[in-house]
Amino acid sequence: MTQEQQDQQPNVDPALIKPIREWLRKHHIDEVEGIIPDITGIARGKIIPSEKYSEEAGLRLPEAVLLQTVTGEYPEDFSVVSPNDGDIVLWPDPKTIRPVPWSTEPTAVIIHDCFYNDGTPVQIAPRYVLQKILRLYRERGFEPVVAPELEFYLVKPNIDADYPLEPPIGRSGRPEIGRQSFSIDAVNEFDPLFEDLYDYCEQQNIGIDTLIHESGAAQMEVNLLHGDPLELADQAFLFKRTLREAALKHNMYATFMAKPMQREPGSAMHIHQSVIDTNTGRNIFSGDNGEPTDLFFAHIAGLQKYLPAASPMLAPNVNSFRRITRYQAAPINLQWGYDNRTTGLRIPVSTAEARRVENRLPGADANPYLVIAASLACGYLGMIEALEPTEPIVGSAYNMPWELPRSMQAAMELLAENKIIGDIFGEDFIKAFIAVKESEVATFSQVISSWEREYLLLNV
Repeated sequence: MTQEQQDQQPNVDPALIKPIREWLRKHHIDEVEGIIPDITGIARGKIIPSEKYSEEAGLRLPEAVLLQTVTGEYPEDFSVVSPNDGDIVLWPDPKTIRPVPWSTEPTAVIIHDCFYNDGTPVQIAPRYVLQKILRLYRERGFEPVVAPELEFYLVKPNIDADYPLEPPIGRSGRPEIGRQSFSIDAVNEFDPLFEDLYDYCEQQNIGIDTLIHESGAAQMEVNLLHGDPLELADQAFLFKRTLREAALKHNMYATFMAKPMQREPGSAMHIHQSVIDTNTGRNIFSGDNGEPTDLFFAHIAGLQKYLPAASPMLAPNVNSFRRITRYQAAPINLQWGYDNRTTGLRIPVSTAEARRVENRLPGADANPYLVIAASLACGYLGMIEALEPTEPIVGSAYNMPWELPRSMQAAMELLAENKIIGDIFGEDFIKAFIAVKESEVATFSQVISSWEREYLLLNV
């Protein structure tokens, strides 16, 4: 980038800032949290006075912040960002402005997009990656629809990372010991927390559909209402933070770790996805006679073919692969079936208008923008390549061979080798993503676990 380009302002319509200024005045906001999701899904940004925010068009952050690892470090490979560690410009999306309900001062949060000074988008920004995949659909007259389901655990506050997590104390004064799948009473143990959660989500326009108790001790699931993938990714991104804040208010932690406790099920982020024809408004997965279409089967086949290579975006942490275990409500392969929860790709019972695919591979720890982008990209590739899926599974897919990578290293090798996935996501993004994850794996490999101390210290 030339010095002249660096001196320019991004080529974004300044009129976008007007509705934000009006909203801030109307709601008497004192502070603004300007945030972006980094590659790990963590919110990065700035908190500034609302008056100053209204006066300045665009925040600035170092481009390298997008490469920050979950441990707060940076990878050795910095080749995809400016060598002088320059700034990028954050431009607000007015549709994302929301109050921050738990803040002591009137505060708003706004999700931003990332641009260089010449107005071009930052290719490695996760929100842009999803927008890029959505453009591919729209160029063909398609509009994808998604509905994420997020599982999570409530746990006692844990300030010593060497101690295992434990279920929290409910309103009965006792922790949940046995598993209470779908128990209403077990959910009601945490009524005060969930009342705050629903209130916080309503204020932020986060559309919660249902709340259920899952299989693990104090494990819950929240389903978000279906809709536009970018909007749902924004909601899932904000929901994670919202739930953690609500839990802290009640002296608990909420965790989206994929496998937070041994001998307990992992937590998933199932993605329901379908595709609408923008001209007719009809679901392209169903024909005029209500039967499934060739595009429906091709979408499934694309997920089967390409999800293994995209799996680091669906299982993005070392811990993620502990969840993917036979007989533990997590898929070990990418078989598909009708109303079959043992398969990686489940087709729920529905009307023809609501025909969809449920991708059960992603973990709750995934970056919502990247996991939705990856799932939609794989289905898209299946449709444009007119692929055909395997036969649907009747019975248990848990008894079938393992088809998914079983470690982060193996998954990253598949991602690095797959040119088609590389092309659709972009070389810079793939390089940045792998650099971040390799750095995290390297940090993890330096940790000596309690298992090693227990069994190796005096025995070998």
